[in-house]
Amino acid sequence: MGRASQFLNGLAAQGRHHFTTGEARAALGVSLPAARAVLRRMKGRGEIADPHQGFYVIVSPEYRRLGCLPAEQFIPQLMEHLGEPYYVALLSAAEFLGAAHQRPQVFQVMIRKNRRPIRCGDVRVEFVARKDLERMPTITRNTPRGTVRISSPEATALELVGYADRCGGLDNVATVVADLVDVIDASKLVEVARLCPLVWTQRLGYLLDLTGHADVADALVGHVQAHAKLAAPLIRRQPRAHARRDDRWKLAVNANVEPDL
Repeated sequence: MGRASQFLNGLAAQGRHHFTTGEARAALGVSLPAARAVLRRMKGRGEIADPHQGFYVIVSPEYRRLGCLPAEQFIPQLMEHLGEPYYVALLSAAEFLGAAHQRPQVFQVMIRKNRRPIRCGDVRVEFVARKDLERMPTITRNTPRGTVRISSPEATALELVGYADRCGGLDNVATVVADLVDVIDASKLVEVARLCPLVWTQRLGYLLDLTGHADVADALVGHVQAHAKLAAPLIRRQPRAHARRDDRWKLAVNANVEPDL
């Protein structure tokens, strides 16, 4: 067995499935160019992948066709390597929570600042920026490679509305939110709403009513009525001159939302 294979096996035996170029160089006892040449050969054989420059994952046989580990199995380690707070968000968080009609085509991760997307084999990771993400409540879920942090059900619902353009539009968001309702705690929902732009709460309340979940929406009405001064548009950047007004949510309903229920 070669030294490179021993290095990978040793990591796997410790329950580690990622490493850096520096760690590989130290383990192999070679120069940096020589270490990179070894890593290129291993990558060519499909044994490893590099979702980020200088950061590698060990691709176990069941994921060789994918060309990488699934995103949830390396994003926590990559974010720790980069020193960035994160949580899995939007449609990817909804999928963890059992509320996705279709598997999202990209894995969505909330971070503080914009970052280029990752393409690793067939795996796609999209980063979404939120400056105050550390205020948002999160929960953890187990994966075959450890745990991953995801937005809470309540935060997920509000952010789906807030980032609807990243989530297939309001039709799809309404569909997913309706599926999320079973795991949403109404008392926690209003707490999280206070951490988000008011218009997100207005739109979420409307979608909850629309999909037959007025009982959950009721928790948000007081917050909206106390703070909303003007009618906000249901869909931004769309005309609202002849829009119907929804007084419960202080919204100009300038589009028809058609969830797939």
